[in-house]
Amino acid sequence: MAADSLPYFTRPLFFFDQTRFRQALVSQPVIGVFKDAITAANAQFDVRFKEGEDIRALIHERALFIDCILHYVWHQFDWPEGISLEAVGGYGRCELHPHSDIDLLILLNESIEAECKDNLEQLLTLLWDIGLEIGHSVRTIEQCLQIAAEDITVGTNLMESRTLVGDSKMRATLEKLSQERNLWPADEFFKAKFDEQNARHQKYKNSEYNLEPNIKNAPGGLRDIQMIGWVAKRYFAVKTLKQLDGKGFFTEEEFSLLQNGEEFLWRVRYGLHMVAGRPEERLLFDHQRQLAQLFGYKDNDENLAVEQFMHHYYRLVMSLRELNDVLLQFLYEAILQKGVKKTVTPINERFQRRDDYIEVSHIYVFEESPSALLEIFVLMAQNPSIRGVRASTIRLMRENRYLIDENYRLKPENQQLFLQLFSYPEDLVEILKRMSRYGVLGLYLPEFGRVTGQMQHDLFHIYTVDAHTLLLVQNLCNFLQPQAKEDYPVAWHVMRRLPKVETVLMAGLYHDIGKGRGGDHSELGAVDAREFGERHNLSPRETRLISWLVEKHLLMSAVSQKQDISDPDVIHNFALIVGDQLHLDYLYALTVADVNATNPDLWNTWRASLMRTLYLETKRALRRGLENPIDKQDWIEETQEGAISRLSRHDISAEQCRSVWEDVDDDYFLRESMLDIAWHTEAILMQENPAKPLILIQETSSRELEGATQIFVRCKGRDKVFATMAAALDQLNLSVQDARIYSSKSGFTLDTFFVLNQDGEPLGTDPAVLQRLHKHLTTELEQMDEAPSTCSRRTPRRLKHFTMPTRTIIRNDIASGYTLLEVISPDRPGLLACISGVFIQFDLHLQNAKIATLGERVEDIFYITDNQEQPLADPELCQRLQEEICRQLDDRVDQAAGY
Repeated sequence: MAADSLPYFTRPLFFFDQTRFRQALVSQPVIGVFKDAITAANAQFDVRFKEGEDIRALIHERALFIDCILHYVWHQFDWPEGISLEAVGGYGRCELHPHSDIDLLILLNESIEAECKDNLEQLLTLLWDIGLEIGHSVRTIEQCLQIAAEDITVGTNLMESRTLVGDSKMRATLEKLSQERNLWPADEFFKAKFDEQNARHQKYKNSEYNLEPNIKNAPGGLRDIQMIGWVAKRYFAVKTLKQLDGKGFFTEEEFSLLQNGEEFLWRVRYGLHMVAGRPEERLLFDHQRQLAQLFGYKDNDENLAVEQFMHHYYRLVMSLRELNDVLLQFLYEAILQKGVKKTVTPINERFQRRDDYIEVSHIYVFEESPSALLEIFVLMAQNPSIRGVRASTIRLMRENRYLIDENYRLKPENQQLFLQLFSYPEDLVEILKRMSRYGVLGLYLPEFGRVTGQMQHDLFHIYTVDAHTLLLVQNLCNFLQPQAKEDYPVAWHVMRRLPKVETVLMAGLYHDIGKGRGGDHSELGAVDAREFGERHNLSPRETRLISWLVEKHLLMSAVSQKQDISDPDVIHNFALIVGDQLHLDYLYALTVADVNATNPDLWNTWRASLMRTLYLETKRALRRGLENPIDKQDWIEETQEGAISRLSRHDISAEQCRSVWEDVDDDYFLRESMLDIAWHTEAILMQENPAKPLILIQETSSRELEGATQIFVRCKGRDKVFATMAAALDQLNLSVQDARIYSSKSGFTLDTFFVLNQDGEPLGTDPAVLQRLHKHLTTELEQMDEAPSTCSRRTPRRLKHFTMPTRTIIRNDIASGYTLLEVISPDRPGLLACISGVFIQFDLHLQNAKIATLGERVEDIFYITDNQEQPLADPELCQRLQEEICRQLDDRVDQAAGY
């Protein structure tokens, strides 16, 4: 075929030498020519993207370039009249990102299907051979009409179709028949698309704030923008949103937000496709970092570059979701409520109810009465049957929210309106979410506005600060509901006895308000909370309590997870800080709500039991009186007598018991329960061969420490037992929650491990499961003098992208007589075994361990001594120990991440 015989692609492509391309098509193998052209164009587009060229121009030119390629692919074959190639979907809108599907419809008359069959097969083969990612369908006009009538997605695609090449009369006929048959009338189309959006939002839990958001389908994403376009264009019978200018559908500000929001998301999507090398729509952690760097964000003293980028993203999608709500509410009223008689009920002189929606009584309400910007939310809280705010009123709120300034915040009537909201816990969070979405909450509380959309780039905090805060407040409100009596019995009881629930709700709203400013966010937030209380004329006592709760909101969680709560001194010291039952109750409720709102995976039966134990033991200490701390010797004797009494029922004498206990440290009787000591003692006395490892497994017997599987080990070779056990449990994908290590003068170690499975649950009571565990541990302990087993589990994908360096803190604890080593590091399979191996390398003895896994990082505390059972006194040894732990753990992290 001569170059002159190929029809020209008539639309201008300034960067593409069409003449040279046409000549190559007739002189070289066509597949190579097409592939070379596509590769060169992709590279050119990517360079222009990195140089910051206008994104609209890029994605439209990319679509135009593919139009040109398809034009010449089509003309490699001879076609009769009555067939055309149509672009549909995003490609039909002339929007094409680097790895977007190129959606095609081949439209043909039924009479030529057989004639075109071979050509169509060769056409599609050629498209695949040259590397185009196409989605295609081959249909007659009648088939299109039938499928479109049944499937709203097909109907939507046809709305945005355009002819690329071939018989242009085909699409004209399809469009004419679609109008004549009135496929998807405006009301049915709106309802179907609205239901489609709701289902899509449900898939993402109705949240814009997912840790790795889908920029296309999540709330506030590109689909929400397209949704507005589809419904508006269908109702107003226009081709583009620009044609709606002057029709009263959106304001100039709204149209600007739509355009700017779309362009930002397009830039993110283009960059995401480019760095992922595939049609990826999820902002995965590694891509977030790469895009932040690509878009020029830099780390600063307060936030990482990736956190700044995601902050921008989250704030934008929240604005887009608000706009989506407003415009769809407008269309709902215009389409579905058209001609429907409305029932208007006055609420007061400023507001009225129109059916189930609240609206202003006239357009000057907010100008004349700025307090109405808060009053409307109080009215919604007082009337829970109100479903929402009318679109026209939301717009008026947006136009007038500039009135919320410092003078506004200082007016007593506005302060009282805001405080009233906390009197309605049933609907408080939904009201606060609306206030946040409409921009009112962040203006009334500027400190809250600063944390809106603020993400912390880790796996511990899986929500933005504002989303986490509102979830915490929701948890507190839920504790008041009957269902909480079963799920959170202590929190339910505590919340019901609080003298003023509003106090803990306000503390919850402020607990993380100081984040993102550098410094200790608890201390910064406590200052803000105190100023809030003073500004709102709360009593000095309540203001101090709210500020104290914000300052101490991490205390109870830290003590329960990082300190030995079986130690009476730990309980006494915590009780001294809390001071009284009132502060303990408020702090417990706030802490449980906080942990559950931080990450659903953090709250499990084990953490619940730790928190409950700390609460109950502190309650007893407060009741006993802070001036009367418990006597340790009394505690030891009481525990021993209780165990002896229990064992006497099994014909085991006190002398036999004391023969087992004579070389065990006092710590054993302070930290273990009477029931567990009896369980251990009986098994030791009954053991046939004391030289072999003794392994006992059960659900935790202590009511206070229920929620984990308890493994007791008595074995020779104390220095290697912990390392062997840690590696063996890791191989079985079991996580150690707590470890207690006791040594005896006879050379035995008595270790207790509390473990959970990978779902955060105890192992249960299935004999087969426990028998397999017992067999595996026995084998590993019997072979622990051989080369240690290594963990073969792979590091989870998400964890690979958090490569913070390991940090260690070391100090001597005078009270316990041990050296405390805290290790903060990314979590990895085999981590505990690695650390305990370093202890063996340095000839150190592990006395105790507190294990805490928080998302992607661990914060473990080890109580160690030298080989003379003394705390470490050599500063150089301490330095070398820390350096070696950091080196080994960071090498392990780098290997997992592929560095």
